[in-house]
Amino acid sequence: MSTLFAICATYEVDDGAARGFVLQRREPDGSAKPWPILVTRKGNNFYGFENACPHQGARLDKHPGEFMDEEGNFLVCGEHGAQFDLDTGQCFIGPCQGRTLAAVELVIDDGDICLSGIDLDEEDGLDIDDPEDDVPEVQITSD
Repeated sequence: MSTLFAICATYEVDDGAARGFVLQRREPDGSAKPWPILVTRKGNNFYGFENACPHQGARLDKHPGEFMDEEGNFLVCGEHGAQFDLDTGQCFIGPCQGRTLAAVELVIDDGDICLSGIDLDEEDGLDIDDPEDDVPEVQITSD
């Protein structure tokens, strides 16, 4: 069985939403390369895609964390406005109409969204800016 790499907990991706991550994927020559991906959710189903528009390879989130249209119905390329289904990654409006985002296979394991069979350089992925990360960490000590 392949090693699972937990990206985040299932509760961290809201229904009808997307969340981005930047992982370090190991290349065949041994070097590490940033690998932006995104995870979408529809009900209890989760879908993974490379965060690269098939039109010209631009990241969908031109502004960190902004993947969705205003109503939250589909993914939108921040560069050219192409629109994609949340579950299939199929482009239905825009310059890459008919093409799809590259799928990333996800495994749900004990409440975690995981990758399997990907050669990652590090065990820790680098989350795209998350507003919740601005909350100060509290450390409790005793006297």
